Amino acid sequence: MSVSFARPDILNLEFHLYGRSVHPELFQVYAESEVWQQAYMAVIRICEAGHTVGFRFGETTITEVTATRQQALPMKKRFFERRLRGNKDESFQFEGGLQYHVSYQLEQLDPEVFLNFNEELLIDCARAEVSHRFPPGNRLDPQPLSLIRTDIAARSLLIHAFHTFPESSAVVKTQSLFEF
Repeated sequence: MSVSFARPDILNLEFHLYGRSVHPELFQVYAESEVWQQAYMAVIRICEAGHTVGFRFGETTITEVTATRQQALPMKKRFFERRLRGNKDESFQFEGGLQYHVSYQLEQLDPEVFLNFNEELLIDCARAEVSHRFPPGNRLDPQPLSLIRTDIAARSLLIHAFHTFPESSAVVKTQSLFEF
């Protein structure tokens, strides 16, 4: 009997943006970190299919989520829901001067290239603000990884997230900029 962990199928991955907070109880959270600055705060969580970032600036709260299509998520104040395919860029301007820019992509790699990339990310996990090594789907597969690095400034937060899916030799990369 196997009790291994396998990440979701990459064909079911989606990227969401909300104009509100999204309850963490909706996700299995494996790791989390908080960023506190005088003008803003952010909560970054690693979940099964990727991550959530809740960002609050003044009266404005926005949340980005990577999840599966099957994940039960709220509809209220959902700005967009996009399937993760290829590379996409989005930008939004919010009241109070908050600007949000995101670039997200799902990249399938040659298996050998994927193994090298996954090994590099494994080393980077030690320096990341938040990371998690998931158990492999089987003993011969590399560990699925999630790691998030941040660039923190007084008037901006830049987040780089990487999530690997060894069974598909795929990686999800996001770069999110919150600035005002």
